[in-house]
Amino acid sequence: MFGGKPIIRDMRISVELILSLLAQGLTPDAILDDYPDLEADDIRACAAYAHEVITRDTPPAVSVAK
Repeated sequence: MFGGKPIIRDMRISVELILSLLAQGLTPDAILDDYPDLEADDIRACAAYAHEVITRDTPPAVSVAK
């Protein structure tokens, strides 16, 4: 957690930031260009986390199978 917010791996990039960028219309490719340490699976994990939260099925951690 980063200030109490979920983060991507140990990168200090919040799930909230990635979801906000997607909501603003940035494509996953554009986000990956801006944050080269991220992987496409990280962005998918953010979407999966958001889905779990709104369906109230929040697990302690969300991962996307490769």
